[in-house]
Amino acid sequence: MFNLFKKKRNEIASPMTGQVIPITEVEDAVFSSKAMGDGFAVQPSEGKVYAPIKGKITSIFPTKHALGLVDEKGLEVLLHIGIDTVELAGNGFDILVQEGAEVDFDTQLATVDLDYLKSKNKPTTTMVIWTNGESATLDIKTGQYTAKTVIGEVK
Repeated sequence: MFNLFKKKRNEIASPMTGQVIPITEVEDAVFSSKAMGDGFAVQPSEGKVYAPIKGKITSIFPTKHALGLVDEKGLEVLLHIGIDTVELAGNGFDILVQEGAEVDFDTQLATVDLDYLKSKNKPTTTMVIWTNGESATLDIKTGQYTAKTVIGEVK
């Protein structure tokens, strides 16, 4: 009964299997400086990409390297696959959802050919950024995780 009065917290899952790292360790200053917002990153070992939040797809970049989502609290999330991957013009990416789709941790959003990215000298590090989360507090646990595993929450 008292749970009704607790502040709602939204869980966050790793979108890919791999090593979850702090955003400050990403090898790109735009992300590591938190210029786009706070978040975390995954150094993936597999190319399947799942939703890191429960929410809705708000945008899919034409170059397929990034997707916009909004969670149940209205916080906007940018899922950015790889670094400098916009230059690949969609090659190596296959998007499996459409704008407006409702998603949860079991929703596969995309596949990415990690070997292709590496062959083009593009880091595969994938970022999850809260772009309008100035008032949000992220509590993320770093380490090795499989995709869809809850790794923290946003308060």
